[in-house]
Amino acid sequence: MPRSIHLLIVDPQNDFCDLPETYLPTDPLTGLAHRPALPVAGAHADMQRLARFIDATAHALTSITVTLDSHHRLDIAHPTFWRAGNGDPVAPFTPITAAQLRAGEFVPRHDDDLPRTLAYLDELEARGRYTLMAWPVHCEIGTWGHNVHADVRAAYGRWEEARQFIVRKVPKGANPWTEHYSALMAEVPDADDPRSQLNRGLLDSLDRADLILVAGEAGSHCVKATVEHLAEHLPGGNLSRIVLLTDCMSPVAGFAQAQATFLQRMRDLGVQERTSTDMARALA
Repeated sequence: MPRSIHLLIVDPQNDFCDLPETYLPTDPLTGLAHRPALPVAGAHADMQRLARFIDATAHALTSITVTLDSHHRLDIAHPTFWRAGNGDPVAPFTPITAAQLRAGEFVPRHDDDLPRTLAYLDELEARGRYTLMAWPVHCEIGTWGHNVHADVRAAYGRWEEARQFIVRKVPKGANPWTEHYSALMAEVPDADDPRSQLNRGLLDSLDRADLILVAGEAGSHCVKATVEHLAEHLPGGNLSRIVLLTDCMSPVAGFAQAQATFLQRMRDLGVQERTSTDMARALA
């Protein structure tokens, strides 16, 4: 068995999980159930498998890190930041390009934000990883949707008490001027905000492990971006020690090909793939 096993759980939060009714608490202000803002089909089952994996391998896990998508209500990747050129609101799941901004199809709600917004979109598109998406407001700091899936939180709580180790929580995304899919670095780092720049502390922590296990949501976006940056920047290299728990991640609807392409690219780099049950048996 490897000497050091680090489990990296990317964004296992309520807003990303297709939770059943029994998992939805009541909002005391409206009397209605809280509902996930950006549920990923299959994520609830993914997180339940992950919780069982943590319990089954608690004796072997030496470190657990949980990343937390952490946004303000106003964010360049939320509809609250934007309006259509005719003044209409922008619907969630609207992609927005620099060309559309220049043409006036979409504009920031604050006119003064136009220069910085255009500079951001130009740089984002030059990097070639993503087109800006106006996602539904999600993982807003302080809300139920920002919280970790109940089964995962309970499982890592049991691990903390049994092993007397603390689960490291890594927030990402609080800078409203850049998208932050990856736990390691924003899509366009802000020179004035260290939180958006390469997280060398997290990298070094992961690099100390003999085995790095990765799970979380979504496989097409935040898991993908995190592992891509991990493969690029892991100081000690040796990417075969990274293992993707493929039954503990799912893609956003419409982005299954993005996840499939990512997985193939990681296989080509030597990253391993295992199911949580297979990995649990290997660590028994």
